[in-house]
Amino acid sequence: MSQDFIALLFGDPFAVMNTIGLVAFALVGSSKAIREEFDLFGVTIAGLAMAFAGGATRDLLVTRVPLALQSPIEISLGLLGVGFAIALSVILSSPETHPVTLVSDAIGLAAFTTTGAIVATEAGVSAFGIVAIATINAVGGGAFTDILLDRSPFILFEDFYASCAVLGGSAYWVVGTVGAVESTAAVVCAVVTVVTRLAAVAYDWNLPTVQNSGRLSN
Repeated sequence: MSQDFIALLFGDPFAVMNTIGLVAFALVGSSKAIREEFDLFGVTIAGLAMAFAGGATRDLLVTRVPLALQSPIEISLGLLGVGFAIALSVILSSPETHPVTLVSDAIGLAAFTTTGAIVATEAGVSAFGIVAIATINAVGGGAFTDILLDRSPFILFEDFYASCAVLGGSAYWVVGTVGAVESTAAVVCAVVTVVTRLAAVAYDWNLPTVQNSGRLSN
């Protein structure tokens, strides 16, 4: 068990990014549920849903058993993120909007964009498939968690969020196409995703809506 955990932390790019993503997204999902005053079971379910729903969808798209069902380490990492969220809620008054949570969300987005791109590349899908699976892996958990919280997935109507995953997945494909090794492509993908996401938060970037576009043209 300990050897498996060490390999998970210091092994290939997928293992490292997957570890980071699971902890970060479980923290974010649980923080959302805490804000909605869910009980401890609900907080745990929301956190695990955000951590695993995107990856499970990714695995089903490439016809393999979801990793969450293969290893107890995966669930343990998700529960670790839930624990962090509960601890933050004791220390902070608004953990969901605290910089720690916002940065964790950006890091989780970058990590899962990268793992999705790696899995898609190994599955031999097209360039579109790489970007699509990377994006689904990155934002699927958040969308599912929003549904559990009885609200529309925010990636569909506000914020510059899923677009960061699209840019990161595209960067992974471009770097891989020019012949770079997997680890280099993974680093570039993660950096592009996290930098664009943090910039979007800092500068309040949003994609235009149809209504706003219409007002601008008048």
